[in-house]
Amino acid sequence: MTDEEGVEKQGPVVRVVRWLDSRLGLSYPLLRPVPRFSISPFYWLGALTVVAFTIQAVTGMILLIWYVPDPASAYQSTAFVFSSVTDGRFLETIHLYGAYSMILLAVMHMMRNYFVSSFKKPREAMWIVGMLMGFVTLGFGFTGYVLPWTQISVDATNVGINLLNPLPPSIVSFAKNLLGVTSGYSTELIRFEAIHIVLLPAALLLLLFGKMYMLEAHGIAPPAGELTPRQQRLIPLFPNVTVYLLELSALFTAALLVVSAAFPYTLPAQFSLTPPLNTPPPQPDWYFLWMYQILKLDVFEGTVGLSLGLTVITLIFAALFVLPFIDRGEERRIAKRPLFITLGAIFVAELAVLIYWGSVTPGQTIPNYEAVLILGGTALAVALIFAGIYKVMFSKLTGSLTPDAAVQSRSMTMKRAQLWTGSLFTLLLVGGSLAISGSISAFATMVTSGITNGELLALAGYLSGLGLVLFGTIYLLYRLDLATDSITSRVKVLEVGWPNDQ
Repeated sequence: MTDEEGVEKQGPVVRVVRWLDSRLGLSYPLLRPVPRFSISPFYWLGALTVVAFTIQAVTGMILLIWYVPDPASAYQSTAFVFSSVTDGRFLETIHLYGAYSMILLAVMHMMRNYFVSSFKKPREAMWIVGMLMGFVTLGFGFTGYVLPWTQISVDATNVGINLLNPLPPSIVSFAKNLLGVTSGYSTELIRFEAIHIVLLPAALLLLLFGKMYMLEAHGIAPPAGELTPRQQRLIPLFPNVTVYLLELSALFTAALLVVSAAFPYTLPAQFSLTPPLNTPPPQPDWYFLWMYQILKLDVFEGTVGLSLGLTVITLIFAALFVLPFIDRGEERRIAKRPLFITLGAIFVAELAVLIYWGSVTPGQTIPNYEAVLILGGTALAVALIFAGIYKVMFSKLTGSLTPDAAVQSRSMTMKRAQLWTGSLFTLLLVGGSLAISGSISAFATMVTSGITNGELLALAGYLSGLGLVLFGTIYLLYRLDLATDSITSRVKVLEVGWPNDQ
């Protein structure tokens, strides 16, 4: 009887246990050596996130010495640290920038694993646990933002809490009671502090323990492709890898200290029930700003629109959460995954655009046509650019995958073709980025300062530049198809100057 026949004859409980064991690593040893190929900072972004969390824990415990979780004293106790505690402002800045770096590193770690397919079998459970850790990290940002009790932090937190209203009443009631919202500001602040310093750290440490155990079981995901014997050589955890991690941690900590010293944080105004007239519109910090910007679109205005917008955001998170069960193919090479790689690049570009766009349009409802132009234009530009990159890097013209003797024999040599196409796509990428960012800036200036002839002219120039970039990308893709004899539909106007013998 073969092993597969034996597995089929086992009962469902045994099969479930075996599946859990293969994914969770319940029967694997700990502290195994690591392969040499993993000695790179990109493989240890998750470890640097843990370092950032450690810095947050240390600085947070120090700040608790003076912090008073009461609406009447929270701001004064924070201001006291800024003004009267030795290096207090520096300490507060480290804690703030440490939170930013922790969130940014977590996002970088997630996207790195996405692009190199580290979430695939047998690491599906590791991805899910990592996503849960990401949600906890965002929870740190949400609950910690309100603790200084500034005008902007309290208003932004209230906006976030009110986003719960479209949910079923039972869920809204439970969430608001948990957060202490229904019992007044005093209870709310105490609850937020307790969640921030007790509940979330405990949850993160528990998830971290589980993920580290699974990492020990499955090992570090190898890069796609063949590995040399030198890359496969195992390196002991002590002292080699430990010293390497200490070096990375020291460099990261030093960079954080330098940035904190160079750009100290300034405490905003204290919260008041009657804020001054010049108080800026409330909006969340940058890591939630992309979601808030989506909800500011005109299509998501009103109760029904808000529910629809929250549904869209929920679906985005849900798709990331179940990604291992969507992209189930065994192929992990970037060259063979153009669809998912392009979708990932569009996701990153849209996040960046939404965050910047939200920062320059505070409190403004975004017309639908602007959303289509900016978000749709960003997605189209990234899709065209990556389509070109795949043709340049992974087509027969470059000879990187399947060299074709007929193509190699053309009058234009491979070296010249690669240089020509690579240079043009680089120029198109830079030009497209400038055109998109310039268009966004021009739109934002017109919305905030009014429409002037100068701004209209600038906007027209940027949009014209974007149009030229799109046309240039289409033109170059067409010429590449000509070079590889893969044309299915001829467009004569795009063949001007092309030799008849090619």
